[in-house]
Amino acid sequence: MYHTEQEHFWAGEFGNLYVERNQGEQMLASNLTLFSQALRHIEPIADMIEFGANRGMNLQALQLLMPSTKQNAIEINDTAVVELQKIIPLEHIFHQSILAWSSPQQWDLTLIKGVLIHINPDELANVYQKLVGSCKKYLLLVEYYNPSPMMVSYRGHSERLYKRDFAGEIMASYPQMKLINYGFMYKGDKNFPQDDLTYFLLEKTPSTQ
Repeated sequence: MYHTEQEHFWAGEFGNLYVERNQGEQMLASNLTLFSQALRHIEPIADMIEFGANRGMNLQALQLLMPSTKQNAIEINDTAVVELQKIIPLEHIFHQSILAWSSPQQWDLTLIKGVLIHINPDELANVYQKLVGSCKKYLLLVEYYNPSPMMVSYRGHSERLYKRDFAGEIMASYPQMKLINYGFMYKGDKNFPQDDLTYFLLEKTPSTQ
C-alpha cells in the first residue's frame, strides 16, 4: 500500500500517538501568531489545501484568520482524519499518502508545515512537483531549515526526520516560485513558541502559471 518506511511510520501507531500530542490552546495561539506573520501581506484567498494536515490544528487557526476561505486537506493517518472531520467536511479531505495523491485542481494557497522534514528524501522531487502544481498563487512552507541536507534522530528513530533548504530547492527547480516573506519561530518564545520552525512564503508568478 505504501512505498516508503516513512509512510508506514506515520500511518501507524506512532502517527496515532502524534495525533494525541498535537493539540491544545497553546498550540492554537502559537499557530495564530505564526500564520498572521507569514501571511500578513497576501491578497485575500478563496481556497486552500494543506499537505499533511494531521488533526487540523493549522486549519483551525487559519479559519479564525481567514473565515471565508474554503479549506481542503491531505492526510494519511486514520486517527487524524477522524479528528480532522471536526474541522472541515469529509468531502474536502483526501485520506491518502501525499506520495499517492494527485489532482489537476489548484488552490490559492498551498500549505505544508512540519511534513517535508519527514518525507523520504528520494521522494522530495515528487512532493515538490505536487506542491507547485497544486498552487495557484501562494505556497507556504514551515519546516526545520538547514543549509545542507542532514538527518536528525527523531524520538529515538533514525531516518524519520531530515533538515534541509526545502524552499531553496523548490525555487531552484521552479523559477516561477518567488520568495516574498520568510521568518523564524523560536521554541523559547515566552508567549507563542513553535519548534524552531522557519517559514517561507512563495508566490507563483502569473506569467508562468
